[in-house]
Amino acid sequence: MTVNDTQAQYQGKPVVEFRMGDTIADPASVRTTAYRLSQDYDSEESQRDLLDAFLAQVDTAALDTLVIGAWSEAHDESPKGFLDGLIERRAELPALRHLFVGDMTYEDCEISWIIQADYNPLLDAFPQLQSLRVRGSTSLALAPFSHDALQLLAIECGGLPSGIAKAIAASRMPALTRLELWLGDENYGFDGDLALYAQLLDAVDASRLQYLGLRNAQISDALALHLAAQPWLGKLDTLDLSMGTIGDEGALALCDSPHLAGLGTLDLSHHYISDEVQARLKTLPCKVVLDDPQDADDNDGDRYVEVGE
Repeated sequence: MTVNDTQAQYQGKPVVEFRMGDTIADPASVRTTAYRLSQDYDSEESQRDLLDAFLAQVDTAALDTLVIGAWSEAHDESPKGFLDGLIERRAELPALRHLFVGDMTYEDCEISWIIQADYNPLLDAFPQLQSLRVRGSTSLALAPFSHDALQLLAIECGGLPSGIAKAIAASRMPALTRLELWLGDENYGFDGDLALYAQLLDAVDASRLQYLGLRNAQISDALALHLAAQPWLGKLDTLDLSMGTIGDEGALALCDSPHLAGLGTLDLSHHYISDEVQARLKTLPCKVVLDDPQDADDNDGDRYVEVGE
């Protein structure tokens, strides 16, 4: 499966596309609109040219939310031009709080082909940033960091390298309340295991999170067994194991968990759970989402994450 749609809303604001040559009539519209800067595959302007053209038309002091969409030749080039431009002009962007880099569909570039960049310089340059969402993990670089304001960290990909997970585990994010990681498939870069993600959850102190998303994971059953045994499970508003390969083993562990009381939502969408176990899940004292049931491969019983290539 692939990513088929770009965001219609981001951080509660409607998303409006901005391309080279577009005109923004109201500079203050950034207060109510999330603009997505996008290029065509063969765009002539550079990333920096597009960023500068956008910033020239808006109230930069009021810009709090920005989406970076497709950039030209995303399978060969990183978004470094955009990131470097933001860093250079950071003094003009005191209100920037929310950034999404890579809001593109498979028609622009398959998720596992998206070339990403080093995000430590950006995090250092914007200590006020509250949310960072990144799509794509090829060439993604992240070293352990310290950031006092970051509340949401999300990485969407077809396969999350263990080095990125280790860097997150070693980072200091005292304000973090929402962690969303797409673990993916070993054929597209996932090389972790349960021990790594158990360590990560301990390191970030998952008991303080409101939302935990370990999505699109080929190890969903193992994750569910581990999570079912955590005393902090019921402190979450949402546990999101959607898009993965969870089956009866993981689902039954969650059904039998003594720690579910207080959990608001359990999202298991895109699952391999039998009808009988689904019926048990529906009796749990929380909202359970069981959309998009799947059937294992008829030949070998294999299960697949929702988004790979």
